[in-house]
Amino acid sequence: MKKFNPLADFFNLLYPDLCVVCGENLQRSEQHICLTCLNAIPKTNYHHQPDNPIEKRFLGKVPVYRATAFFFFQKGSPFQKLLHALKYKGNKEIGELISKYAAIDLLDSPDFKSVDIIIPVPLHPSKYKKRGYNQSEWIGKGLSLILEKPQDISTLIRTKENTTQTRKSVFERYENTEGIFECTELNSLKGKHVLLVDDVLTTGSTLEACINALIKIDGIKISIFTLAVA
Repeated sequence: MKKFNPLADFFNLLYPDLCVVCGENLQRSEQHICLTCLNAIPKTNYHHQPDNPIEKRFLGKVPVYRATAFFFFQKGSPFQKLLHALKYKGNKEIGELISKYAAIDLLDSPDFKSVDIIIPVPLHPSKYKKRGYNQSEWIGKGLSLILEKPQDISTLIRTKENTTQTRKSVFERYENTEGIFECTELNSLKGKHVLLVDDVLTTGSTLEACINALIKIDGIKISIFTLAVA
């Protein structure tokens, strides 16, 4: 809830806070996205569906315990603006806000509620420096607050800076991400249920590369959460 602030209200008349999705003015109780757009998000509800289409994408490739995404993403849809603002316009707080709503849904799933540690997909240091933040960390931050699970941003690291995945085929994406992640040590996650977090799931090649690094840890169980799925 936004506190009453006359000066802020005056500036808001000149530079109003707008919904990142529809562009309408936000009410005092709203942040980044209006309630109308928030209620219109096309949720997947895959957290209630074992063997869902996301989990099937990884069958025969890497071991995944459970996998879900908060909403369906379609290029050209209004919700593309939400992801674009999060990833490219510095509006990192959107990741935390939307993932809080997603985490409330995850609390209804014993599988996702039972995770021990949240691990965001890491950026290469050079990309982190250029962008100034890792959007997956901010998504993980919201999940961590609601699920009351710690976020680990140091065990899984990106050791190679791969080229952009845009316009690459499925095989090219796989080649582009092979061997780019490593674990700094193998004991802290031993026997843990890890929730691997990313912004958007397309082919899954980046998440596969993360899992290939993590499965070297004894007894680890890996689930996946992404804000959106293409």
